[in-house]
Amino acid sequence: MNIVQSPLTLIMTIKSPDDFAQLSGLLTKIQSAPPEQNPIWVALTKLKTVHFARFVFLANNTQLAVITTYDGDFDKYINDFIDTIGDVFNALLSHMQGAPPLPVQQNRDAFLAYVKQNDLRGLDPFYSAYPQASVVTILDALNQG
Repeated sequence: MNIVQSPLTLIMTIKSPDDFAQLSGLLTKIQSAPPEQNPIWVALTKLKTVHFARFVFLANNTQLAVITTYDGDFDKYINDFIDTIGDVFNALLSHMQGAPPLPVQQNRDAFLAYVKQNDLRGLDPFYSAYPQASVVTILDALNQG
């Protein structure tokens, strides 16, 4: 069976409590915006390769997790993010320990390596109720494509 979806669980360590406060404020501002004004939602809707995405603070607010399920090739997925919301990642990464050189738009390979290094790979197999359905296929089936 050919599974078209892939999981990403990016775990980043926050530099300090002050960085957490700034990061929390930034994410609250972004995530509280209406979908059409939220740069992350706008980008994900445009890309049509992301099934789910969320942010979670972990370990007493010392880490930030970015958890997504996406379609296609990892490098293309990350490069699409750089192209559409690179500035959001620049803002997030400015608060992280061991972050790659910024801006990510000018340091693509370093950002790709950072994401690969900080991706918590799950135990295989990756379960999906619809393993062969891409975002585009699902949207088309729902007449939302």
